[in-house]
Amino acid sequence: VQLQASGGGLVQAGGSLRLSCVASGRIVRIESLNWYRQSPGNQRELVAGVMRSGNTNYVESVKGRFTISRDNAKNTVYLQMNSLKPEDTAVYYCNARGISTLWESITERWGQGTQVTVSS
Repeated sequence: VQLQASGGGLVQAGGSLRLSCVASGRIVRIESLNWYRQSPGNQRELVAGVMRSGNTNYVESVKGRFTISRDNAKNTVYLQMNSLKPEDTAVYYCNARGISTLWESITERWGQGTQVTVSS
């Protein structure tokens, strides 16, 4: 199972970006899909998560600005980021937990990260 993230880039403050992450492999189901971010000198933090049921959670700093969603048929998770701020600048990583494939159960996988830079 591999996760491939895309959609990062450079945007001015107040702008928007949409991140996507596709999980590939003989996947039957994924329990939770998540976006984390890490900026220089800081620990990686959970930005948003979405369960297979559709339940979502967000870090307080992005509530009302970011929206996480998933397409179970495509094993894809999205992060719509609006009203971006310079403090949102970070490398964003997608994460999948509770993965079931045709042959095995996998606890967790990480994507490679995509850079988001917000200029003031």
